[in-house]
Amino acid sequence: MFRNRPRLALDLLRTVFGMHVPDDAQVSLGSETYTDMKPTEYRCDVTAMVGDPAAPSMAVVVEAQRRYDKDKTYSWPVYLTSLRSRHRCPVTLLVYCPDEATARACAAPISIGHPGWVLRPLTFCPERLPPITDPEQARRMPELTVLGAPAHADGPDAEAVIRCLDAALDTVDYDIGLLYHDYAASRLSDAARKLLEEIVKVENYEWASEFARRHIAEGKALGRAQGEAKLLLVVLAGRGIDVPDEARDRITSCTDTAQLEHWARRASTASTIEEVFG
Repeated sequence: MFRNRPRLALDLLRTVFGMHVPDDAQVSLGSETYTDMKPTEYRCDVTAMVGDPAAPSMAVVVEAQRRYDKDKTYSWPVYLTSLRSRHRCPVTLLVYCPDEATARACAAPISIGHPGWVLRPLTFCPERLPPITDPEQARRMPELTVLGAPAHADGPDAEAVIRCLDAALDTVDYDIGLLYHDYAASRLSDAARKLLEEIVKVENYEWASEFARRHIAEGKALGRAQGEAKLLLVVLAGRGIDVPDEARDRITSCTDTAQLEHWARRASTASTIEEVFG
């Protein structure tokens, strides 16, 4: 019946379910197969399985969305239904957004078309996270602390929030700590950075975490190396020694202050860049 008269589908939706469908719409048969010859790979950012991975009690699809993307309103339902079918468990969609405006846009209900079947993404942004002001809580939930710190570093709990960053970084591996630190530092306001400097300078604050002490020490060493490199280039220019791009890159990318000082001593008597490098 449906093959002979595809419009039957619209007739049933209208008369049985009371749905509003166009009277004059063109209806034709489509393929019953939903697998393409070159199937599209649907890949979310993170899938969190709760309980036994072989038989989870629930699953969470996590997406990081920098801006609203209408195409996601079509792919997100695929993620959830595919995962639900595969693992036979409830599935939830969680979307991280960088700001409140993006979070509101991505939270718009997605109507699948079937009556009552509406996907309402659960979205959040740093502003919606609670400020972490207890160091012990920060150690238990370092990622939540790092995510929320930039949003609360200018509020009434600013000092406690910034101190908890140190406590949070104390619980993660150094390489991971670098990523977390760079994420938070790049999002702190000028006022929050100034407050951080005041805590260190005025109170002689001693960083608790090995990560912070090592990271700060490396930053100071890098700063010294950059200063030595600039000085070496000034000396070379003053002596009229030509510095090709390759040699300039070698100098500016060097982080070994002893090596830079050695080149600087040679530059005082050398006549070519080759003599400087020896």
